[in-house]
Amino acid sequence: MDSVSGVGVLDKGVLVLRALERTPLDLAGLQAATGLPRATAHRLASALEDHGLVRRDGQGRFCLGFELIRLGRLAAAELPLAELAHDAMVDLRDRTGESVQLYVRDGDGRRCVVSLESTHGLRWIVPEGALLPLERGSAGRVLAGEGDLVESVEEREPGVASVSAAVRDRRGEVVGAVSVSGPVERLTRRPAKQFGGAVVEAAVAIAATLP
Repeated sequence: MDSVSGVGVLDKGVLVLRALERTPLDLAGLQAATGLPRATAHRLASALEDHGLVRRDGQGRFCLGFELIRLGRLAAAELPLAELAHDAMVDLRDRTGESVQLYVRDGDGRRCVVSLESTHGLRWIVPEGALLPLERGSAGRVLAGEGDLVESVEEREPGVASVSAAVRDRRGEVVGAVSVSGPVERLTRRPAKQFGGAVVEAAVAIAATLP
């Protein structure tokens, strides 16, 4: 694997955690998901288990540890935007019936800090905490400074459309991007025409809560 941080053992440890994001894995599954040698995968998972970042479920499979919950809460406490935005995001989801997300810029990417799912059976799900690129997708382009309202159609994933609006603080700086996303068949190829107004209203409502 290519090193991201320059510290190989750290990169491999994070690779193990990423592999466990969706489902618990036994050692064979963890090895397959990470591409690491069996002994390395076991050693890293066991070391992360010692720190509470990985645990074993009732079947002995590796899964994410409870220490990550504590660390996540501490991180969230340093980023109150997600909490402040909650009511406006729920209202946006209920008004549109589609999945909604709130993103903030994180280095060269965008981090999803709020994600509320559509009630439709066919829906687009972005997990909270997911790190996505800036250059593809309406929210990334808003955070990159391309405009206060941006729409995208199948830029990052086939069959998915979205429209996003900028959340600005009292100094006028963009601190987040509110998005509605879902299948193109419902959002159409002009998602801004359908949901742009609601997304902008949500962004304004969130901005009004900022200190």
